[in-house]
Amino acid sequence: MTALEFTSEVQQLSSSLKPAALQLTRHPEEAQDLVQETLLKALTNRDKFKAGTNLKAWMYTIMRNSFINNYHRLGRRGRPLVSDDPLVLFSADQRFIAQNAAAGAFILQDVRQAMRRLHQDFRRPFWMYFTGYKYLEIADKLQIPVGTVKNRIHLARKELKQMLPVYNPAC
Repeated sequence: MTALEFTSEVQQLSSSLKPAALQLTRHPEEAQDLVQETLLKALTNRDKFKAGTNLKAWMYTIMRNSFINNYHRLGRRGRPLVSDDPLVLFSADQRFIAQNAAAGAFILQDVRQAMRRLHQDFRRPFWMYFTGYKYLEIADKLQIPVGTVKNRIHLARKELKQMLPVYNPAC
């Protein structure tokens, strides 16, 4: 199989990877990242593909292994910080450090104010999810049904979007 034929077949299979990636990650943006990572690995490791075998299965295996490796990598960083005051999480997570410290401080102040206005029932599940907990882990920790966790996270997002229209490009 030539490089051009291989690339063409990989591109054709990319759309069939998306539902499986979404099922693994449970988050559309993460699923898209996982599909892109899978495509990149498939194209860079073309020499490892054995002609005559199932390309789709090979790509699904790459995707599953990438997902597992990413999950373990996150686990090695330690468990996410959980506090009764979820606003503490901003200072603990390096992802929220902005290049422009002044702009970052203003954004952080706005988000903190919005978070304080959220009802505690919505705030805690939202922050646990945001910091890396899965729905089942949140449900176990808070001793509530998974459906309730999903609903509270959805409602928290909805309220935050309404409270922070400046940071929501859809508004």
